[in-house]
Amino acid sequence: MMSSYFKFCSILIRNLLENHEIPLIMKCTTVSGKNKKHHVRIYTLSTCGWCRKTKDLLKALDVEYEYIDIDVLSDDEWDEVHKEVKKYNPLGTYPTIIVDNGKKVIVGFKDGDIKGALR
Repeated sequence: MMSSYFKFCSILIRNLLENHEIPLIMKCTTVSGKNKKHHVRIYTLSTCGWCRKTKDLLKALDVEYEYIDIDVLSDDEWDEVHKEVKKYNPLGTYPTIIVDNGKKVIVGFKDGDIKGALR
């Protein structure tokens, strides 16, 4: 616990010194799974049915993934995350699934594409 705190402080200080910026802390949640073959991050809305189906599919496939429900973020966090999503998905729609840091991007709930990307 203490090492995470010191790591955060060192990043914060470095950003303040180099960029004169304070990094925003994202509310990213990790869901454990046995399948850790790929790094999977999904950007979702907490009220979106297709986003829920995507999370359910990943859970059923026992894939470890992380997600950010962007509609529950502060305004500043939302702006930053939405800019990040638009790098991968110019329309900024949800869910946006990022596999292996952008090697594969899936927009929307596409069962076959999701399963194919995680093989």
